[in-house]
Amino acid sequence: MGGTRRRPGVVLAMAPDVRDALLDETARARLLTLADAEPALAVTDFADPAHAERLAAAEALLTCWGCPPLTAEALERMPRLRTVVHAAGSVKGHVTDACWERGLTVCCVASANAVAVAEFTLAAILFSGKRVIATAAAYREHRAAPDTLRAFAGLGNHGRTVGVVGASRIGRKVIELLRPFDLRVLVYDPYVTGVPGAESVGLAELVRRSDVVTLHAPQLPSTRGMFGRELLAAMRDGATLVNTARGSLVDTGALTEELVSGRLHAVLDHTEPEVLPAGSPLYDLPNVLLTPHVAGSLGTELSRLAYAALDELERWTAGEPYAEPVTADRLGTMA
Repeated sequence: MGGTRRRPGVVLAMAPDVRDALLDETARARLLTLADAEPALAVTDFADPAHAERLAAAEALLTCWGCPPLTAEALERMPRLRTVVHAAGSVKGHVTDACWERGLTVCCVASANAVAVAEFTLAAILFSGKRVIATAAAYREHRAAPDTLRAFAGLGNHGRTVGVVGASRIGRKVIELLRPFDLRVLVYDPYVTGVPGAESVGLAELVRRSDVVTLHAPQLPSTRGMFGRELLAAMRDGATLVNTARGSLVDTGALTEELVSGRLHAVLDHTEPEVLPAGSPLYDLPNVLLTPHVAGSLGTELSRLAYAALDELERWTAGEPYAEPVTADRLGTMA
């Protein structure tokens, strides 16, 4: 990255535990070479008088999970602010219309976060083909060698069809990761055509043909409940629904009925509500893998987000365009 760089005032706006997990020693050292910043400071309240001086001098915010909304009132406390660099995927939780009205530039590192989600999805797809949850449970129960040719005659991944709903960053990364396998890949996205490595089809056709359907559409008013009773009923007997996107895309009640009946299988990293009631049968069903929103970046994967965000900050300090800019018009169709 070329150009003349300077060290602008940068404030971290995120939960303190997120800052601690996100910024390792290497990332903190690099931040200090790029900016006048306090890595130990993590702002969670823009109205806190203790942060007033630092915010008044801030030209950029480095944000992540736990950043409060950037309302017009909050922005008044940051008269020099010119840009927001988000060290995660969606900015919808904190970027408001006031940011665009102020003329701020915004970027995110959704592509970096997409890697972790896509890897989780790939594992879910391949494990679904082998019915790993059910076969492991049966082995644990019987503690004896099964007759695999008879008991698991219909299992396997060779020649299966995977349907990807949403050619988002994550959806496209999933398709890329699926290329080495002997799988047919279908994709549905009303905004995208001609995705390499996949056959573009309508949603109804995708559901009808797929052994595994994996959701990667954004959370929008038009996508809420898109997988309702009718689409779920159209899925093949024994098919698997993988949801690493948003729980709101699926009618939880209708899906629960299908899963309780045993007709479908599911890998659910997102549900609606985000934490299901303790009495939900989905916790105990043998045909369901329920995980607590862990598909996205966590643990060692957070450093990938930090380094990508610092790359963007370096571009900005050098006067170069962002690799992943977010604009008001694009935000409407983003996750």
